[in-house]
Amino acid sequence: MTNKYCVLPAILAVLGARVSVTARADAKICFPPHFMFGVATAAYQIEGAWNASGKGESIWDRYTHSHPERIFDHRNGDVATDSYHQFKEDVRILAELGVQHYRFSISWPRVLPTGMSNDVNEDGVSYYSRLIDELRANDIEPVVTMYHWDLPQALQDLGGWTNPIIADYFADYAKVLFEHFGDRVKVWFTFNEPLSFCGQGYGGLDAPGSNSSGLEDYMCGHNVLRAHAAAYRMHQALFGGRGALGIVLDFAWMEPATTSKEDQRAAETAREFTFGWFAHPIFSPEGDYPPVMRQRIDAMSKRQNFPRSRLPSFTAAEVQAIRGSADLLGLNHYTTYLVARGSGGVRRQPSFANDMGVLITQKKEWPRSNSTWLRVVPWGFRRALNHVRREYGPPVLVTENGVSSTRGLKDWRRTRYLSAYLRALHAAMADGCRVIGYTCWSLMDNFEWTRGFSERFGLYEVDYESPDRKRTPRMSANYYAKLARTRCLPDSSDFGF
Repeated sequence: MTNKYCVLPAILAVLGARVSVTARADAKICFPPHFMFGVATAAYQIEGAWNASGKGESIWDRYTHSHPERIFDHRNGDVATDSYHQFKEDVRILAELGVQHYRFSISWPRVLPTGMSNDVNEDGVSYYSRLIDELRANDIEPVVTMYHWDLPQALQDLGGWTNPIIADYFADYAKVLFEHFGDRVKVWFTFNEPLSFCGQGYGGLDAPGSNSSGLEDYMCGHNVLRAHAAAYRMHQALFGGRGALGIVLDFAWMEPATTSKEDQRAAETAREFTFGWFAHPIFSPEGDYPPVMRQRIDAMSKRQNFPRSRLPSFTAAEVQAIRGSADLLGLNHYTTYLVARGSGGVRRQPSFANDMGVLITQKKEWPRSNSTWLRVVPWGFRRALNHVRREYGPPVLVTENGVSSTRGLKDWRRTRYLSAYLRALHAAMADGCRVIGYTCWSLMDNFEWTRGFSERFGLYEVDYESPDRKRTPRMSANYYAKLARTRCLPDSSDFGF
């Protein structure tokens, strides 16, 4: 099939090249001809059908059913936007938007109910196969994330991401995906935001709710990196140069709170602990964990009387396997923080925050969103992208960027956010950042983890009270559709801001 957007050739062509931008003579801000515009979702957040057609239980199924009090509105993703039954409607609105790619995730327990490859659920395979075919029939490139937080509960019962054997189970899962979809999917990401699901899930109170910061979060991250490398090396062996595989990392920009040297060092430490934790082992020339992370956690562990560091160590062979194990970086960015030096104190109870040893805040003057953690700071996006360029330099696909709002179709705040952040992205590309595409979070309202349905990130509003979860385009959808079709920022006056 001929794709009118030539998306995959565009990706492969720029993996080794610089992507430049120019401003047109009429002062419009435009992106290069092969620059990709898309939208993103995740399986647990939209699919529903939590126990239908042979799907196994995930950690988010178990968690939301066992602890509804930990979800803001006490709800769950049992039905969500019902995309399992309504995927054709999803593709219809994708075509309506005119996007070139759709980033979605595959539910591990829908394909392998027990998490292990000896039991493949053919109904689950069929669902994703039909979705992929529907996308390609509409000239939309599928960009697939293998793991977006919904671990099979059966594997969590064995320790989940704290058990080293899970790297092998993930590699088995990846092989099943490559074998069934590798002929039609050319852009893969192994994991979405390991900082989030390791830090907040194993180190905090997201599923599985281990709340073991400074211990299980590091075990999780260690095994995720091993699993990622195993999947990448397998993809190389099976497909060798046909397609691309990377990892999605979240990177909130960490700005020094003052111009003091102490705060500048604190901000750099925060960048290494949050972004470098996973970027440095994969994208740096030397590999392994960032030196400041190794030094601080080793020293803190010793001062807390541990016989060894709480941060595990890679073997020389593992460092080699992980280093260079990505063709591109998927980057999620939403907001910016200010960082100041911490007190330097050592707490008896281990924690990631104590190991990092900094104070993180946001300015009250920065515009708010409908999420307590998300303030609107467009210049931080440009700085984050330039940090990636200077420190590591891989081709970047922006895999998530967006803002939450309340219900309603006249979402000026989101439309203004998109305009401002896309301007910052364009400026970063003019700086020399190799960005090959932009993906808005999200196609439609969805289940936002422990915030339930209280935060709405969708270009399309979802009516959760209607039987078919009706999707209705917001003003931002019209803005984004014009952008995706022209690759130029629409005139803001046309949208009332």
